[in-house]
Amino acid sequence: MSLLYSCDATKRVAEDEHLLTETSIVVNDKKNNTEEINNLLYQHTNRKILGIPLKLHIYNTARPNRDSLFEAWLDKKPNRRARLEKKYSKKQIDKLKESAIGFNNWLKRTGEAPTILSEDKTKRSAKRLEDYYFSNGWFNVKANFDIERNDNKHAQVNYTVKTGPAFLIDSIVKTVKSPIIDSLYKKIQDKALIVQGEQYRTSSFEQERERISSRLRNLGVYHFNQDYVTFEMDTIGTNKKVNVGIKIQDRAIRTADSIRREPFKVYHIDDVKIITDYTFENRNKPFQDSISYGGFKLFSYGKMRFRPKALTDAVFISPGKVFRDIDRTRTYSYINQLRTFKYPNIEYFENPDNTLRSVIRLTPLKKFNLDFSADVSQSDIQTVGFSLNPSLQIRNIFGGAETLAISGIASIGASKDLREDGDPFFDINEFGADLKLTIPRIFSPFYTENIIPKYMSPSTSIGLATTSQTNIGLDKQTFSGNFSYNWYPNKQVSNRLDLFNIQYVRNLRTENYFSIYTSSFNSLEDIALESYNTPAEFIELDGNENEQLIEEKADEFIDLVLSDTNYEATNASDYLTVSNIDERKKRLTENNLILSSAFSFTQDNRTNLVDNDFSIFRFKLELAGNLLASTSKLLGLNKDSDDRYELFNVAYSQYIKTELDYIKHWDLGKKNTIATRAFFGIAIPYGNSNSIPFSKSFFGGGPNDNRAWAAYGLGPGSSESTNEFNEANLKLAVSAEQRFNLFGDLNGALFVDAGNIWNVLDNVEDDNATFTSLSSLKDIAVGSGFGLRYDFSFFVFRFDIGFKTYDPSYTDQNRWFNDYNFANAVYNIGINYPF
Repeated sequence: MSLLYSCDATKRVAEDEHLLTETSIVVNDKKNNTEEINNLLYQHTNRKILGIPLKLHIYNTARPNRDSLFEAWLDKKPNRRARLEKKYSKKQIDKLKESAIGFNNWLKRTGEAPTILSEDKTKRSAKRLEDYYFSNGWFNVKANFDIERNDNKHAQVNYTVKTGPAFLIDSIVKTVKSPIIDSLYKKIQDKALIVQGEQYRTSSFEQERERISSRLRNLGVYHFNQDYVTFEMDTIGTNKKVNVGIKIQDRAIRTADSIRREPFKVYHIDDVKIITDYTFENRNKPFQDSISYGGFKLFSYGKMRFRPKALTDAVFISPGKVFRDIDRTRTYSYINQLRTFKYPNIEYFENPDNTLRSVIRLTPLKKFNLDFSADVSQSDIQTVGFSLNPSLQIRNIFGGAETLAISGIASIGASKDLREDGDPFFDINEFGADLKLTIPRIFSPFYTENIIPKYMSPSTSIGLATTSQTNIGLDKQTFSGNFSYNWYPNKQVSNRLDLFNIQYVRNLRTENYFSIYTSSFNSLEDIALESYNTPAEFIELDGNENEQLIEEKADEFIDLVLSDTNYEATNASDYLTVSNIDERKKRLTENNLILSSAFSFTQDNRTNLVDNDFSIFRFKLELAGNLLASTSKLLGLNKDSDDRYELFNVAYSQYIKTELDYIKHWDLGKKNTIATRAFFGIAIPYGNSNSIPFSKSFFGGGPNDNRAWAAYGLGPGSSESTNEFNEANLKLAVSAEQRFNLFGDLNGALFVDAGNIWNVLDNVEDDNATFTSLSSLKDIAVGSGFGLRYDFSFFVFRFDIGFKTYDPSYTDQNRWFNDYNFANAVYNIGINYPF
C-alpha cells in the first residue's frame, strides 16, 4: 500500500526531481510548528487530508498533453476517426475533444501540483527565518538547512535556527524640532508603544510612527505625516541592549529649487461649505440657494431640499474648532449611513493665515426607489405557490434625510390534500404591509448628545406592520409596531434600544386545532379508546368500522377527563398527558398582546468578511407587560376567567426574557478553522402570565442548532414528545465545528452540538420536561456529524448530516449511540455557516 501511495504521489515528478514531503523547523533545539513560523517558508508540502495528499492525487489523475493524446487515440486504429465522424459528425467529435480537455483541465485546477524541491527557495526560506527573528530582537540569529533526498523521489528539508539572546530596549531619547510638536508629544507619550525594558520588535517602531502621526494630526497638526518621525538605534557596546533615539523633524516646504524647514503649526477650521446637490454637470453653474446655519454655509444649485440641521449634524468638521483628521473619517461614515447621498467628496484648502476651509460636496441619490421581487414555490403541503413582494423607498421624505420604506407581501397557494369540496383552487393566502421610517438622529424631546454623541451614528426607527394569513390550518392576523434607537459606540459595538414594541396576534379558525396538530389528537384518542371509560357520544366508527374519537368533541372530552378526580388518582400519567394537551392548545390558540421594551448589545471583533479569527458576543434583555401591570387598576381593566387582566379583550403577556450568545473562531491556517458557539436563553412569566407566548419561546434542533434533531424536534428535557412543534422557555446550547478545505471551493466540517430546552417557572408540570435542578443537565442532548460546504463567494451552500449521539428521550436505558446510523440521521440543508 505504501509503495503504491509513493509511486502515485511522484507520478508527475521528473527523474531528476524530488517531491517535498516533509519540512521541519527547529528553533533553539525545539521543534516549532506554529502557523506564523511555517508561513515564512517559500515552499510547503502538498496539503494532506487525513494524512493523504488528496489534491495532489487529483492533479496526478490529469493527463499531460490531453489534446495530442486524444488525437493519437483517434488515429490509433486506421478507420476509427472516419467511422466516428461518419456516425457522429466532425463537429460532435470536436465537442467530445473539448469535453475531454475541459475535464482534464478541471482536474488540474481542482488538484494541487506536486511541490518540487527547490534549493533556491530553501535558501530564501532560511534567509526569511533569519529576517523574522532579527526583526523581533534576536540580532545574532543564524538559520541553516539540511536537505535529505531519498531514492523514492521524496525529499525532506530540516531548518535549524539559533537565535541567541534577545535584545531589550534600554534608553529612549527624543529630539523634537518644533516647540508645538514638543508640547503635544508630551501629552501622547504615555501611550507609547516603545517601552524601556521590553524586547525590540521592528513592528513596534512602525506602529509607533503611525500612532504619533495619527495623534498629532488629530491635535491640529495638518501637515504632519509619518515621514517626519525617524528612529536611530545603537547596539554597540550596550550588552544586548538597544538605545533608541526618536527624532521628529520640522515641516519640509518644497519650493521650485529648494526645501526649507519651518516649525509645525496647529491649524483651525475657518469655514465649512456644504454643497447639497453637487453633480459634475453643475460644477460651473451659479448657486440658486444658500443658507448659513450654526457657522456652516450650505449651497444648492436648485431649491434647497434639506433642512440645514439634518446635514450639519452629519458633519464633524466644525468652524472655529481645531483640525482633526478623524473628523473627516466620521463625516464620511455618518453621511454614508444616511443612505441619502452617494459617497461624499470632502476637501481641505489652506488659507494664508494657517487656517483651513473645507468643502463638502454631496450628490443626492434618487428620491424614489421602487423594487419588485416574485417567487414560485412548492412544499409538502402546497402544490404550487406564488408570492409578490413590492417595496418603495422614499429618501429625504421630510427634508431631514429621513428614509421611509414601504413594503408589502401578497402570496397565494394551492394545498395538496386538505382542500375540501367547494374550496377555491388557491386556498392559501397571505397579505401584509410594512412601513419603516428611519430618522438619522435620536428622535426625542430630551437632549441626548451628552449620552449618545453624534459620532456614534445614532438613528431612530419607527415601524408598523400587519399581516393576514389564511391557510390550511389556523388562520391568524397580526399587527406590530416598534419605536427603537440604534447607535454604534465604535466599529465593534452596536446597541439597540426598543423603547416601545407592541405585537398583537389574533388566531382564527381555532376549531381546526386538532386537524393540524394531529399528534396531540392521536394521543388524546388513544386515551379515549384505551384507558378512559369514554361515553358513547364521543366515539364513532371510521370507514373500516374501527372506533375513533370524534374530532369535534375533543374539547368536551378534555373537560370531562380534567374534571374526573378519580381518574387523576388512578391514571396519573394519562391525566397529565390530557392536561398538557389542554395547556398547549390554549396557549397556541389564544390571542396574544405583547407590549415590551428591550435592549440589545453586540460586540463583533471581525475586521473584515474573510476574517477567521474573531469573537462575537450578543446580549439581549426584554421586559414585557410591566407598564400595563402597573396601570391595570388605574385603567379599570377587567379580568378573564383565569384572573388575568385584559386589554381589548386579550390577556396581555408579562415576562422577562434574556439571551446570551457567544461565538469564537480560531484560524489554524491553510483554510482550517475551529468555530464554537455557546447560547443561553430564559424567559420567565410572572404577574399576568403563567406561560410564554409561542412566538417568544425557544426551540431546539434544525440546521443552525443541534443538527442531529429536526427543527422543533428536540426536547423539552427528556420527554418523549411527538408534538409537531416542541418549545419551552429555557435553552442551553453549545456547538463546536472544525472547518477545512477539501479542494477548490469545496470545504468539509466535523461538528458536535449539545443542548436542550426545558420548561421552568411556568405552568408545565411534566417532570421530564422541566428544569428542576442541576441534575437536569443530564438531559442535554448531544449530536455529532459531518458536512460539506460549497463557497459561491456571495453565499455558502451547506449540507450537514447529524447523528443522535446522546439522546435524553431514552429515559430508562443507555442513552449513548442508540440511533447512531444513517437511517436515523437528520439531513440539513442551509445557506451560509450556522455560526
